[in-house]
Amino acid sequence: MRVIHCLHASEIGALAQGAPLPRFNPADFDTQHADVHLCAVLESGDVQARCSLWWNHVPAYEQHRLGVIGHYAAAGDEAAAAVLAAALERLRLAGCTLAVGPMNGNTWRSYRFVTERGEQPVFFLEPANPPEWPLQFEGAGFSSLASYFSALNSDLSRRDPRIAAIEKRIADAGVAIRSANADLRREMQKIYAVSRVSFRQNFLYTEIPEAEFVAMYEPLFSVVRPELMLIAESAGQCVGYLFAIPDLAQKARGLDVDTFIIKTVSILPRPEIRGLGTLLVARAQQLGHEMGFRCCIHALMFEDNISLNISGHYAAIMRKYTLYSKDLVK
Repeated sequence: MRVIHCLHASEIGALAQGAPLPRFNPADFDTQHADVHLCAVLESGDVQARCSLWWNHVPAYEQHRLGVIGHYAAAGDEAAAAVLAAALERLRLAGCTLAVGPMNGNTWRSYRFVTERGEQPVFFLEPANPPEWPLQFEGAGFSSLASYFSALNSDLSRRDPRIAAIEKRIADAGVAIRSANADLRREMQKIYAVSRVSFRQNFLYTEIPEAEFVAMYEPLFSVVRPELMLIAESAGQCVGYLFAIPDLAQKARGLDVDTFIIKTVSILPRPEIRGLGTLLVARAQQLGHEMGFRCCIHALMFEDNISLNISGHYAAIMRKYTLYSKDLVK
């Protein structure tokens, strides 16, 4: 087993791909601005494990210089150990003090491992991984840096008794809530303006250009139900939003789509609109119920008091995820 360091997408594409690994598009190495791609290969040239590393375009975190490990896949523990050991050494050489993964460069892209699966099937756009992959990170000395969860509300008729008071306070603050209109690109521009402010204090936040933000969501425009995409406005300015989408993984399994996913809720940090996130979730679930949906998934939330408070009034945790880190100085 040897580990090859690739600096260009063409080098990655030239390697024989091991059948056990999920497909990897070498173009992602360039478009996502990775610094190096590592492959653990057999003498035959078959790739048995891989990952990309970032250290130039990474989030800020405390006093650390982060090194990020993403595009990860491994066919077995031996190959995983080889590629992770090489990754950690390369990040040390780059001057990094903390390795974080799995993360494809930043939190706008795919990141986190599923670590507690539960019994519910995978939903649309949910990250997926074999159970061995987080164990391989742990075997390489990684430990949990942050935890996330998804929760399932299987009774959309349930009401939160706090909502009437919150509705009045939000209305008194001059905020109106509407569904998205047909021009989703223009709506996404408004959403971006809120996101770049409200997410600024989020864990491992990295700002991205508006064009990149809109391009990330554009493939979903054809399947979005605009009724479930809520825009909160005050004096013509967007001050918060909720982005939801039907669970198309049900359709792929040959089932009726009776579940929708609340993917993102974002609110400007203004004291007069405190509670708007709670109201948007309640309004989306009410609309979903009226539209004939039976369930709602609160997806991929950071495990903190705010998220648990909003979700806990309706939903039960169905899955947990972990983002790992390893100190590179000790």
